[in-house]
Amino acid sequence: MRLVCLDLEGVLVPEIWIAFSEATGIPELRRTTRDEPDYNKLMRFRLDLLEKNNLKLADIQRVISGMDPLPGAIEFTRALRERTQLIVLSDTFEQFAKPLMEKLSWPTLFCNSLMIGLDGAVTDYRLRQQNGKREAVKAFKSLNVQVFAAGDSFNDLAMIREADSGCLFRAPESIRKDCARLSGKAKISCVDTFDELLAKIDGFLTTA
Repeated sequence: MRLVCLDLEGVLVPEIWIAFSEATGIPELRRTTRDEPDYNKLMRFRLDLLEKNNLKLADIQRVISGMDPLPGAIEFTRALRERTQLIVLSDTFEQFAKPLMEKLSWPTLFCNSLMIGLDGAVTDYRLRQQNGKREAVKAFKSLNVQVFAAGDSFNDLAMIREADSGCLFRAPESIRKDCARLSGKAKISCVDTFDELLAKIDGFLTTA
């Protein structure tokens, strides 16, 4: 059996924190895992900004409710699910994901959770597990499942390297250059369109 594991933000939907940054006019919230490889450091930075600016979960959810998948993502996921199983592995949160999952016809999602105070403030976050994307791929492989993985950020590299096959998708130049100059399994190619990504997946699915 073979399946595909994809990152969510930057691959199928826009970056939620960037959209929230634009809605609030707080440029510091634009920082994502494309910029900061240490996820815990990044989240502490975000939580501090939310507290400083008195922003609540409802404020973020209001922005998310107006977001749509990236152009072509709905058609891509439909074509992909006609071929094989799709699992979305994301560092987003259950409290963010529902409107976007609905628009993508409810793919299976593994993600994290936020801790919310009585006043609606985001007080903390809880990871599903450390290195959750890579560990999910390892678990699928332990079930004798072959995995293709793709993502766009620093926190996707470990799952792509753990997978049987994979690539970066629309990654920033800094990440793709670092990966391209490496050798062996550490070297990761990058594609920039859904057609190219689907062709990569088709090659994986049809390889004996």
